[in-house]
Amino acid sequence: MTAAAGRVGGADAPPPLLREVRPELAAELEELLRGAGEERLARSVPGLRVHGRCRCGEAGCASLYTAPPPEGGYGPGHRNLVLPWEPGMLVLDVVDGRIAFLEVLPDG
Repeated sequence: MTAAAGRVGGADAPPPLLREVRPELAAELEELLRGAGEERLARSVPGLRVHGRCRCGEAGCASLYTAPPPEGGYGPGHRNLVLPWEPGMLVLDVVDGRIAFLEVLPDG
């Protein structure tokens, strides 16, 4: 699947805000980031846009790109941030201080 095929929203419209698409997840993410001492990232949550769904092809995958998907790997400036979450965990790809991908991993 191409990046465009996984895109949320129309071609001319800006990508929707995470808080509009998944309001509960956005609120929980902001709270978890604050609890982890990631205040700067927490403040960025209200402006996160959903640039597309994960391209893994797994049925029920809820992971989202919050920046345009990369052509390859993220490269320098990338780190993972793992946050415990009910009912599983969230793994964030943070690139140059911005959340680029939100991996939603249910427990089990």
